[in-house]
Amino acid sequence: MLPPLIPIFPLADVVLFPSVFLPLHIFEPRYREMLTDVLNGDRIIGMVLLKGGRDDIEEPPPVYPIGCAGLVSHAETMQDGRSNIVLRGIQRFRVVEEEAEREYRLAHIEPLPESVSDAGRTEVRHSRTRLETLLAGRLEAAGGEAMVPGDIGDEDLVNTLAQYLDFDPVEKQALLERDDVASRSRALIELIEMRALISQPLAGLGPQ
Repeated sequence: MLPPLIPIFPLADVVLFPSVFLPLHIFEPRYREMLTDVLNGDRIIGMVLLKGGRDDIEEPPPVYPIGCAGLVSHAETMQDGRSNIVLRGIQRFRVVEEEAEREYRLAHIEPLPESVSDAGRTEVRHSRTRLETLLAGRLEAAGGEAMVPGDIGDEDLVNTLAQYLDFDPVEKQALLERDDVASRSRALIELIEMRALISQPLAGLGPQ
């Protein structure tokens, strides 16, 4: 269960999905303060996408209302105060309103659980087969090796592909906003098929 008030970390090109890991480099003073508070608390950070992909037009810059909370599973602070952390996505949320109590942004949120019916699980299983077929020979990791993880659950695979395939941030945001993973898997297949029709390559799985 997510707390009702969490820090939010807006970025222009990053969308976090449930059950997926995300490495981040923390260097701005306000987010160093945020990380200190988070590590001394419940270790939860809400990732949200900036609207328009820029952060210098309005103050605070507008964000999409649907984000995903992550749990800090690893944190390493360097001597100069910068930190490398890893977030594990835990649950989607909707931003209700923001507060200005800190240098960083805080938001009152509404958790958005993702329940999966038996029919939904069956659909996701079928989607996995379709995804593996579509991606065979097309998915290239940074080292140049084609790969689709075989030891990952169906739902986690859909979310991992949604996060790490080379879609535009707004396309990833649209996937995140889907009500459940079955609907997300359908939309993901449509995006990959569209890329295939226009012969646009897909980048691989792995932190970007």
